[in-house]
Amino acid sequence: MMSRPRFVAGLVLLAAALVWMRPVSAEILEQVLVKVNGDILTKSELEQRQIAAIRQRVNTAVDADALKNDEQLKKVLAEVTPRVLVDAIDELLLIQLGKERGYHASDAQFKDWLNGLRKEQNLEDDKKFQAALQQEGMTMDDLRRNFDRQVLIYQVQRDEIGPKLQITEEEARQYYLSHQQEFVDPATVTLREIFIDVPTSTQGAQAGINVGQEDDVQKRAEAVRARITAGEDFAKVAAEVSSSASKSNGGLIGPISVKELSASLQELLAKMKPGEVTQPIRTAKGFQILKLESSTPQVTKSFDSVRDIVSDRVYAERQRGEMRKFLDRVRSQAIIVWKNEELKKAYEQQVKSMAQGS
Repeated sequence: MMSRPRFVAGLVLLAAALVWMRPVSAEILEQVLVKVNGDILTKSELEQRQIAAIRQRVNTAVDADALKNDEQLKKVLAEVTPRVLVDAIDELLLIQLGKERGYHASDAQFKDWLNGLRKEQNLEDDKKFQAALQQEGMTMDDLRRNFDRQVLIYQVQRDEIGPKLQITEEEARQYYLSHQQEFVDPATVTLREIFIDVPTSTQGAQAGINVGQEDDVQKRAEAVRARITAGEDFAKVAAEVSSSASKSNGGLIGPISVKELSASLQELLAKMKPGEVTQPIRTAKGFQILKLESSTPQVTKSFDSVRDIVSDRVYAERQRGEMRKFLDRVRSQAIIVWKNEELKKAYEQQVKSMAQGS
């Protein structure tokens, strides 16, 4: 039996998410958007989650400009809101289950988590820590409430999903056999090069390559190859005559995956043995001479060498599948009363999309 005890990442890793989960004071009258088994999600809570989701998006290169204009912001908001709604309601349902089962976080657990958080975020100095809390509009009580919520969620997930995540040796082997193409070391080559460029003209109608100069450079390249075939060291000759930056390393290139090379070069190298040197090859900017230093064939990794990777993948797939089934069941049993039809539609479409695996 191949057991994977890591059901959920350590609670310290929840720090980033908790920073943005600021509670709303019960003294402020809020617009209720939805009731979930009697518990509510308010407009302010949804907005805080939307802000957190958008911040995550704009931290990526793709959405770095998402806040630069209203249209782009509206687009990103429309994209993140359905998933935000589903996550918020799922959290409410899991917290309700945790409370029903009497789960709770101890003071010792909170203290250990807080110490880990402060160390990880370099906030061990009390003044720095208090300033960070203030900057996020949080208090220690807020932090504790958010921690308690996450512990309830974790304990429910652990109890509901954990026992179903045992992976057998046979399951791991079957996954490996059906995904062998994912466990391949590609064929590679290590080369040395000498590159001799062909000067170009930039003057009016004469712009381009001078045919006479090209012939001269080709003859130079052939003479360089003759020196090598006569016994001169390729690396020394490359350092002396090559125009390529690789000359500082004796012309060494690689190892390179064969798949990264052009089809014509792959065909040429496939006919060569280590130590052999090509004829001068015309490129867009000059002539290149290549020496095949070494080559390695494509190799499929053995099951034993990738056992842990395979087990992790099977575990992750099982975890996602079991969690999806569990949440589908919990949602179907919940009494969800919407106060906003547009949000209801977005939520239902997202749940349907998730059920279809998209």
